Amino acid sequence: MQSEFPLDESIIYLNHAGVSPWPRRSRDAVVAFADENIHRGAADYPRWIRTETRLRERLASLINAPHASDIALIKNTSEGLSFIAQGLQWSPGDAVIINQDEFPSNRIVWEALASSGVEIVDVDLRSAATPEDALIAAMNTRPPRLLSVSSVQYGSGLRMDLPRLAAACRERGVLFCVDAIQTLGALRFDLDEVDADFVVADGHKWMLGPEGLGLFYCRPALRDSLRLVEHGWHMVAAAGDYDRRDWQPAPDARRFECGSPNMLCAHGLEASLSLLLDDVGLDEVEARVLGNSAWLMDRISAEPQLDLVSDPTPERRSGIVTFRAKGVEGEPLYRGLREAGVVCAKRGGGIRFSPHFYVTQSKLERAMDQVMTLAHKLRDT
Repeated sequence: MQSEFPLDESIIYLNHAGVSPWPRRSRDAVVAFADENIHRGAADYPRWIRTETRLRERLASLINAPHASDIALIKNTSEGLSFIAQGLQWSPGDAVIINQDEFPSNRIVWEALASSGVEIVDVDLRSAATPEDALIAAMNTRPPRLLSVSSVQYGSGLRMDLPRLAAACRERGVLFCVDAIQTLGALRFDLDEVDADFVVADGHKWMLGPEGLGLFYCRPALRDSLRLVEHGWHMVAAAGDYDRRDWQPAPDARRFECGSPNMLCAHGLEASLSLLLDDVGLDEVEARVLGNSAWLMDRISAEPQLDLVSDPTPERRSGIVTFRAKGVEGEPLYRGLREAGVVCAKRGGGIRFSPHFYVTQSKLERAMDQVMTLAHKLRDT
């Protein structure tokens, strides 16, 4: 499997929660697609459609959606969230619940509704015994129209109890939106367990795909209730009948795809998902991802000079591990790690490591040795 990731030996890649490197097969798929374009153009376009169809099937499998036609291919998470925020019919006084730890994508789209009289309730996840208690208490205090939450918080790696939140939303008649970008491709996600109305995610993080393509799921019963904010030839029921003057939106998720598809990214992402779903299997991927997180958390917890930011409780773990070095500013430590070839991020008030399933323990050991060496040097300066 290491042959799929021929990364430069000078780097240790621990930023899959940011932008992942591609597997070799994804590069090969994109190169083959480019070569086909310069030699044959779109002469074999039907074959491209078959690749796109396989991609939808793989994405549907990734979240256990009822059917591949329930998956819309979108540019990015922000676009999908915007479909919801701009598509729902809001009334003055409606409320949306988010939380203070959310990535801007899952904050700005809702805050932009203020001009429509929508109130944004920004919850402190640490204000109750559990993050879910805090969100449910907010729902009880101020019944919202919608709760939007990331399946895993990008800064700390906190894994949310999505089935509990889904049940709380159902009991209260609240729409439930999940930004699953820090889960899909790393951890299992099942719509039978997570009764979400909307699921949105980019493909360039744990799914190991190119930037520019992701998935959007809308519960089929809600499709007609979303006002469409993008229109074009591809989203109509009779797509391809170019002489037809009357039109209706496609009955399935294609209604959210206004124009020509991103076939280059579709070839790359389909190849990446073939690795995760077919060759390795998501159960094994999840076990290795969580194994890497557990190893890092144990090592960090054993170092008196380090503070673990991420919650070490097994059910709260994800692929993200965030920590701080005592007495050391985060920025110089981050810069030092990057200069030493440790590709990571500065998030959640500390250093964020996010190794995928293929990252070896020896790489993690080397990265942590760099952390300790740099932290010691920075304390002495």
